[in-house]
Amino acid sequence: MKKTYKFHVNGMHCNACVVLTESELSELSEVSKVKASLKNFSVEVTGDFGEKEPEQIREDLTMVLKPHGYTLSLEKEEQKIVWSDFKIAIPVALAFILFFILLQKLGIVNLITASKVSYGTAFIVGLIASVSTCMAVVGGLVLSMSANFAKEDNSVRPQILFHIGRLVSFFVLGGVIGALGSTFQLGGTGTFILSLVVAIVLLILGINLLDIFPSAKKFQPTMPKFIGKYAHSLKNINHTLTPLLVGIATFFLPCGFTQSMQIYSLTTGSFLTGSLIMFSFALGTLPVLSLLSFSSLSIKKYSESGVFFKSAGLIVLFFGIFNLINALVGAGIIPPIFNF
Repeated sequence: MKKTYKFHVNGMHCNACVVLTESELSELSEVSKVKASLKNFSVEVTGDFGEKEPEQIREDLTMVLKPHGYTLSLEKEEQKIVWSDFKIAIPVALAFILFFILLQKLGIVNLITASKVSYGTAFIVGLIASVSTCMAVVGGLVLSMSANFAKEDNSVRPQILFHIGRLVSFFVLGGVIGALGSTFQLGGTGTFILSLVVAIVLLILGINLLDIFPSAKKFQPTMPKFIGKYAHSLKNINHTLTPLLVGIATFFLPCGFTQSMQIYSLTTGSFLTGSLIMFSFALGTLPVLSLLSFSSLSIKKYSESGVFFKSAGLIVLFFGIFNLINALVGAGIIPPIFNF
């Protein structure tokens, strides 16, 4: 007999988490329907679980989600903010920011400019994104493929195809977005609005990583959920080229970091610039995703510490504030504030 049970999800941060939760639980044979909610941080599961008690069902479902960093509870758990994490997070973030400002001053890298997001910025955003909860779906896909192909003693070639598909698709589709921007002839006002959107998205992402304002997670923009679920389901197709297709599909997954770079690519109005921005972003995600592919590394284990997320959040806020200032300077609303 089918019944519906509601559980609270601990560890849910964004719509990527919603997609991953629904996709993983819906693959269970006893489950017929799954509906997760970011607004309530909950999931409703409908299925035939026999004579099992709710607590046993909770334990079974948690076993499926735990590798991805989520646990279920019957009662909503009160979020505890560990303010002491900031004692370490603030110095770490400041050291990181000052280091790259120094590199900028020395002319070694061009991470920050007064008028645009540079390739270095896109790379750093990608690096941060790869260890954030926003990339949970991509990490889940990589781990699933690693496990599936390892059973067939074929663990290297599929992973290489996945990363090739991801890098190539971000380059080509980033270029398409950039070229698309030129057809709209955005002009100064359009470019300013989209640059402002990029800054706001980064600010929301940074606040979410700090994990001190749970309500802010509801404002995080994302692609329609069905696109992410379809991309996630590709991993179940048993074909040699499946890893390549999954790598390409990651361009459309619901990650706010990815969307912020996609929006900026649109403002460039250039195929080449849009390509290089998205390629730099994908390149930034490559180190951690490669470790996920060829080892037992878990994003959640790697970045389990609240200090890590708070440090990353402060760095993303830094990029968000700079993009906001750059947009306002570019539009002539305020004079230049910084000379680097």
